[in-house]
Amino acid sequence: MSRPPPSRRAEYRYFQTITTRWHDNDAFGHVNNVVYYEWIDTAVNMFLIENGILELGSSEIVGVVAETNLRYLSEIAYPDPITVGIRVDKLGTSSVRYVSAVFRKDDDEASAEGFFVHVYVAKKTMKPTPIPAAQRAAFESIM
Repeated sequence: MSRPPPSRRAEYRYFQTITTRWHDNDAFGHVNNVVYYEWIDTAVNMFLIENGILELGSSEIVGVVAETNLRYLSEIAYPDPITVGIRVDKLGTSSVRYVSAVFRKDDDEASAEGFFVHVYVAKKTMKPTPIPAAQRAAFESIM
């Protein structure tokens, strides 16, 4: 069974640069798998903050993670700089599915790629709630 080829930078609409840290490496000398999830979470949250979707401590509607997936394609190790690319590939009434990729240095091919689903809920009740129009427009801008 063959794997699909890695995605490329041109397939993504929003980018966040992140610096790897010494403690990101594991005993095998490369970045530990859980760190990739931290990077993707950071990139998604920076997009949300920059677009007024997430206001730390005061947002009445918040995205909770419902599902994630990641496939690892090539190693990254400290002190490699990385860039996380995201785009929205599905926008539901109360959910957003982001497709994400981690790129090492200036590589055009992803070192890791996957998806990340947020379900938007009313913070007080934790029940799904429709995504407001202004926020939908921000998500549509990276589809």
